[in-house]
Amino acid sequence: MERVYLETKIAAFDDGTVEGLAWKYAEADRIGDMITKGAFTGASFPLPMLFGHDQNDPVGSWTIGQDRDEGLYLKGRLLVDDVTRAREVRALVRSGAVRGISIGFRTKKAAPRPRGGRTVSELELLEASLVTIPMHPGARVTSAKTAVQALSLAEQLQRAAAQLARKDS
Repeated sequence: MERVYLETKIAAFDDGTVEGLAWKYAEADRIGDMITKGAFTGASFPLPMLFGHDQNDPVGSWTIGQDRDEGLYLKGRLLVDDVTRAREVRALVRSGAVRGISIGFRTKKAAPRPRGGRTVSELELLEASLVTIPMHPGARVTSAKTAVQALSLAEQLQRAAAQLARKDS
């Protein structure tokens, strides 16, 4: 099984829902590999969600995979109610310590690229892992949403509204 590490846009919600871009098209990863749009056609879900490609460390499952213009989008759920490690991984995603999704796949069809690496046009997607150091330089985590952040924002808005009300008095 091949593993490709890339930094992605991911968000982790209180209920364990995780979503993000697992592969970004039109950009090579750090070893020069590119995966073309359509290569993920036929991927079957649910797909194992691992931590760090450790097959002994499943933390959830990916239930939705969409081949979008930007790349492969995945959505799934960390098993935060049942698996202690899943709660730990959710905290790591929220903190920014874990900021990537890395796919594990078997290449079915690929062609060499002139400057090294390959262009993969057909593959079998086996798993997608949450990882600390992603391979793809073009994608990145943009948010990890939590109820704590929402409450903090609500408090800030209430303080600002109170200050405005005092100024108007």
